[in-house]
Amino acid sequence: MMLRALMFSACALAACAPASAADPYPNQPIRVIVPFTPGGGTDFLSRTVAAKLSDSVKWNVVAENRPGAGGTIGIGTAARAKPDGYEIVMGQVDNLAVAPSLYGKLSYDPIKDFEPIGIVGEAPLVVVAGKNGPYKSLKDLIDAAKKAPGTINYGSPGAGTITHLAAELLQLQAGIKLVHVPYKGSGPAMADLLGGQVPVIFTSIPSAAPQIKAGSAVPLAVTSLKRSPAMPDVPTVAELGYPDFDVRVWYGLLAPAKTPQPIIQTLNKELNNILALKDVQDALAAQGATAMPTTPAQFAQTIAADHKKWRSVIQAANVKLE
Repeated sequence: MMLRALMFSACALAACAPASAADPYPNQPIRVIVPFTPGGGTDFLSRTVAAKLSDSVKWNVVAENRPGAGGTIGIGTAARAKPDGYEIVMGQVDNLAVAPSLYGKLSYDPIKDFEPIGIVGEAPLVVVAGKNGPYKSLKDLIDAAKKAPGTINYGSPGAGTITHLAAELLQLQAGIKLVHVPYKGSGPAMADLLGGQVPVIFTSIPSAAPQIKAGSAVPLAVTSLKRSPAMPDVPTVAELGYPDFDVRVWYGLLAPAKTPQPIIQTLNKELNNILALKDVQDALAAQGATAMPTTPAQFAQTIAADHKKWRSVIQAANVKLE
């Protein structure tokens, strides 16, 4: 009787014990760090990916917001996580390719401290003017800026964001000078555009789409080389005379450096599988984004190339954060 009791207790303990390291990955919940507040594009994509992975491959994937300092706090947290595949992060061009050239000290190195998993999606920005303002086309804006340098204001969701740098790149390529008015987010920038306090803003497509559809804002151009499926009638900056102009916001998953490659490959495979699903593609399209399946190596090349690109723009435009 005593032997049976001991055997039963041993079996019960074994059933309750945590999975061993030898068990197939994943054998415990995966946390996706979202380095921004709930409700934004990064949060939406993170939760879409987490929910779909949980649903399609039956993993336990949970998104957790760790906002602050332009996304650098959450990214830094992920860089210091244990490299076992159970804590990954949704990074984007701002905090991986732009921030290193703007902030004197970061708690992470975007190249050395991460193993790229894959890009989730990318989306262009849009240049928007007020309905009752003087600019009905990008040419109107550029012509006016050439006639009166340094007198035309433009708004962005914040200093040092990719939207701010997109405007700086346009000024460099068009040979014009505008005055930057940074806001604390897309909402306040759009509010002032509609109120006539600022004549033009650079912003994301999801932030501008409702006002454009309502006819209260005028889209002048999108910033990608090709037209956006979300706004097929809006020309690109490139086709309006600046063929090298290409600004896209990308979002992608990364793991801490030294995460084993078999785990990275497993995550990449399942990420690309869900990006091929129509409902996921439709969900991204609703946010103005396009699903972008990639290999880890391709994502690493994108980070390195954009880091170099935006460092050059920051230096050429002499962008400094106050």
